[in-house]
Amino acid sequence: MLFLVAALMLLGVVLGTVAHAPLTVTVALAAVIAVWLGVFAIRERYGRRRRTPAN
Repeated sequence: MLFLVAALMLLGVVLGTVAHAPLTVTVALAAVIAVWLGVFAIRERYGRRRRTPAN
């Protein structure tokens, strides 16, 4: 229960910050985060395929 309260409080802080930032800054930061997550997903996918199974 405390985890949910902390998560909602953090979400409120983040959304409050985004509400006060200009739209262009918000969109630019969202694009940077999306690219970062995309690169991470691609590295994870190809990294798991290169490893040999332990069996």
